[in-house]
Amino acid sequence: MGRINKYAPEVRERAIRMVRDHRDEYPSLWATLKSVSQKLGITPETLREWYRRYEIDAGMKEGLTSDERARLKALEKENKELRRANEILKDASIFFATELNGQPKK
Repeated sequence: MGRINKYAPEVRERAIRMVRDHRDEYPSLWATLKSVSQKLGITPETLREWYRRYEIDAGMKEGLTSDERARLKALEKENKELRRANEILKDASIFFATELNGQPKK
């Protein structure tokens, strides 16, 4: 089951823009995050995660971008489905091989 986004994308974009615009007015990033989050009614930790994701997506920090994470998730899902299909085919081939030989399945 996926996460439910409580905030609209516009709120996220505005919050990140406010952090970028007011970053130099505070002694630390955390102070900036606390101030902006209070103004928007969100938790500082939520805003920290959003800003971290923004930095990665913008190439300012190392890590998987949002697009890369989505692609990886899709590939992992496909891999899981293919493994399951292989197991089904393997079981079916064993079943039919024993049926053709006239041997009961063990």
